Amino acid sequence: MDFEVRTDRRPQGPRKLVREREEYLRLVDLGIGNTEACRIVGVNLRTGRRWLYGRQASGKNKPAPPLVEPDWPWQYTEPLPPPEAEPEPAGPSRYLSESDRIHIADRLRERASIRTIAAELDRSPSTISREVRRNRTVLPDGRWYYRPHAAQRRANKRRPRPKVSKIGQNPELRDFIQEHLARHWSPEQICHALSRRFPDRPEMHVVHETIYQALYVQGRGELKRELTRALRTGRAVRRPHRQAASRRKRFPHPMVMISERPAEVADRAVPGHWEGDLIVGTKSRSAIATLVERSTLYLMLVHLPHGHGAAAVRTALAETVQTLPPHLKRSLTWDQGCEMASHHAFTITTDVPVYFCEPGSPWQRGSNENTNGLLRQYFPKGTDLSRHTREHLDAVAAELNSRPRKTLGWETPAERLSRLLAA
Repeated sequence: MDFEVRTDRRPQGPRKLVREREEYLRLVDLGIGNTEACRIVGVNLRTGRRWLYGRQASGKNKPAPPLVEPDWPWQYTEPLPPPEAEPEPAGPSRYLSESDRIHIADRLRERASIRTIAAELDRSPSTISREVRRNRTVLPDGRWYYRPHAAQRRANKRRPRPKVSKIGQNPELRDFIQEHLARHWSPEQICHALSRRFPDRPEMHVVHETIYQALYVQGRGELKRELTRALRTGRAVRRPHRQAASRRKRFPHPMVMISERPAEVADRAVPGHWEGDLIVGTKSRSAIATLVERSTLYLMLVHLPHGHGAAAVRTALAETVQTLPPHLKRSLTWDQGCEMASHHAFTITTDVPVYFCEPGSPWQRGSNENTNGLLRQYFPKGTDLSRHTREHLDAVAAELNSRPRKTLGWETPAERLSRLLAA
């Protein structure tokens, strides 16, 4: 411990025991009791109690308020007004209350587990674990204990907003960040450099979001505003991310999501349910549409000579699907690509409903994704797909449909489909 008890015990003048009082308050805030804190600081127990609880006026001595926020009503030097009746909350508060912390302390003393305490308080186990880890008192020998009233004081001190950030109250940290921003380092690179340069100084550790907020949030002024030009984006104003609720509708007509698809589609027992997608050529200037039947893995390649816009894809898909018998036209599952913006018109033309996968969920069209990977052997990435004729696409589809598949018991998709058609 850095604090040393002074050996000169003579009176110190008007400002008495300034260093001792600051160290005493720090120890009390850590949850150390009055007796132990007085012993470490080297003051009398009565002095510590006066700092902790305040002092009533007596004789020539004036009253003194407590130096810490009181935990119990009888610690105030003036009588408290009668408390007003507060309505009972409808449910558990977002924050732990003092009674919750007292319950945690009692159950920890009884050797109860974190999950048991969380279940009793109807909280997440991670909430209780963070509370104990954040507000416990750790002794020099590694042992620790949890004091509920000290924990409540710490939580109350952390709660007020706005807070002064690390950068604003640490000139050394601010100068380091500004110097490296001027050298065009990214905030994330600066954060890792701080951790490596100052491994034993947590006051010099920040996350990159702290640096971004110091640059962009008005009113803070921790970093020079012109340093935003050194960022790779060069933006002087942070670009806000759109919220999901404020996003524009992707298509003119609402999408029917895959969660509303009939249950018979999932087990692949009923034929006629298709999965579709585009394989795109170089610079997204050309594309081929792929259709895979879920129960037979039968493949159909759709030629797109007029581009892969919404109207062209709708027309080409409708022409291809209408060549199928009625019992093989049950549904089509697609991703949320803009090429299916005319899905409503496609459904009206073909009487085939279109279901859309969730964003970023290609496994919901697993058969089609797997087949697209096989097709890249014939149509490599980075090539122009517009040079392939309809006859060539039909030949590639026929070759894949005549290839035995393990998931079909080593039957070919063409054999499985012909058997269905015969039945």
